[in-house]
Amino acid sequence: MDAMNRRTGRSESAADPAREARDTDVIVVGAGPTGLLLAGDLAEAGLGVTLLERRPAEISNLTRALVVHARTLEQLDARGLADELVAGGHPLTGLRLFGRATIDPTRLRTRFPFVLVTPQFEVERLLERRARRAGVTFRHDSEVLGLDQDADGVTVRFRTAEGLGAVRAAHVVGTDGVRSTIREAIGLPFPGKSVIRSLVLADVRLAQEPDSPLMVNANGEAFALIASFGGGLYRVIGWNRHHQADDDTPADLDEIRELTRLALGSDYGIHDARWVSRFHSDERQVPTYRVGRVFLAGDAAHVHSPAGGMGMNTGLQDAANLSWKLAAVLQGHAPDSLLDSYQTERHPVGKQVLRSSGALVRLALLPTAPGDAVRALGAQLINRLRPLSRRAIRTISGIGIAYPAGPGAHPLAGRRAPDIRLAGGGRLYELLRQGRFVLITPAGEPGVPQAPAGGDSPRPADGRVVTASWRSPRRTALLVRPDGYIAWATDATAPAERAAALRGALAHWTGAEDGAPIATALTPPAHAADTPAGR
Repeated sequence: MDAMNRRTGRSESAADPAREARDTDVIVVGAGPTGLLLAGDLAEAGLGVTLLERRPAEISNLTRALVVHARTLEQLDARGLADELVAGGHPLTGLRLFGRATIDPTRLRTRFPFVLVTPQFEVERLLERRARRAGVTFRHDSEVLGLDQDADGVTVRFRTAEGLGAVRAAHVVGTDGVRSTIREAIGLPFPGKSVIRSLVLADVRLAQEPDSPLMVNANGEAFALIASFGGGLYRVIGWNRHHQADDDTPADLDEIRELTRLALGSDYGIHDARWVSRFHSDERQVPTYRVGRVFLAGDAAHVHSPAGGMGMNTGLQDAANLSWKLAAVLQGHAPDSLLDSYQTERHPVGKQVLRSSGALVRLALLPTAPGDAVRALGAQLINRLRPLSRRAIRTISGIGIAYPAGPGAHPLAGRRAPDIRLAGGGRLYELLRQGRFVLITPAGEPGVPQAPAGGDSPRPADGRVVTASWRSPRRTALLVRPDGYIAWATDATAPAERAAALRGALAHWTGAEDGAPIATALTPPAHAADTPAGR
């Protein structure tokens, strides 16, 4: 091997013996969208990644997700994938709920002011291609049996057609869905309940093309959604109050036609079903997303009703949050405590998604007499009260997600960074494709300030920060995390004060050089420039 370890930047002579005993750095279990994005991120960061999937390579995952929201598209843009996905989908600039309320994504300040209708398998196709190019090791036909973890790593046991096997890594991430084997292996409960039963799902062809690639309505008697897959195929999801059955009761086209007529006023000439199934929808969330060296993400950590189409989107954003933190810790740039912030930041988001989707589905299922009045009132409030409408679309789209920044932090810290236009014609999310922190300073200012002569201020770890300048005359300095959230900001204008604050933030967030201390707190200590008095 090279004299320097390419993954950590540290010499082989200083390598941890426990690390040498591992087969890979991270094991990801489950090759759905969440697992594929996470594995691709880690591999692009230079880490060894093994992805275990029980399905054969030629069998696609069940496509239940149908929409990609704006914040997820921004995350995909930061990986160079969004434009290709958008080109093959159907962007919607309006979303009607219950036939009355209009959610308007064009009000969002984003490069993607729409809801993209596209099947989950298209998202998976792009993410799998990226992961393979990055060097992820795929092991299909691998059924995970359990795991054992200790202070030095985790060993995952699995079964293939050839027999039993095992692989060892520093960390494991379970992205293996609602029936997660990893969740069971680490002994976590999955508290919650079934919120709606006897949902029917089918892939069909239509004799009559709907007015929109996404049609959805509920009236208390029934709920139905029809979404275009492209190529003349449509996904139908529906529920009929008068036809409730167990999951193993067969469903047929007559039932699908009836519920779409009840909810949408037409069955659009449904015919030629590729398949039809019945299922129920739960609201569940694990109490913690981390147990030792094992993490959960996506449906393995939280599951909720399909209302709002936030399931796959939330899982992809889990992965974007966790991946850069795992890379920073495994490469020696951050303490292990950084990984605790995954729980701190993402668990409340999962809880909020459960509440939001739960409120939508409960409103949809209210019986006709009282339900129509409540739905009409809700529609009027959303349509007439702009702040309420703006909050609704920011919540559903994920654009409104922000993370706690700690006392004394700048008001921008923890918030999503918009796609800032940069001097020279570039965009922030183009720079984020490098997987690094991005430091944005006013035009004409130096990027990374040098420590005073003879001072003991640490410098950021080499290669972890890319610098840019505002195209506008704004004077705020920003440090943006690899997942597109603002880690630190200051409005200070005094050069010495500004430089000192920035050196501290860089050292905290991007890691100090060898021999210099690395802070262990999630939020960097407040500087005078970060307080109201300092501004």
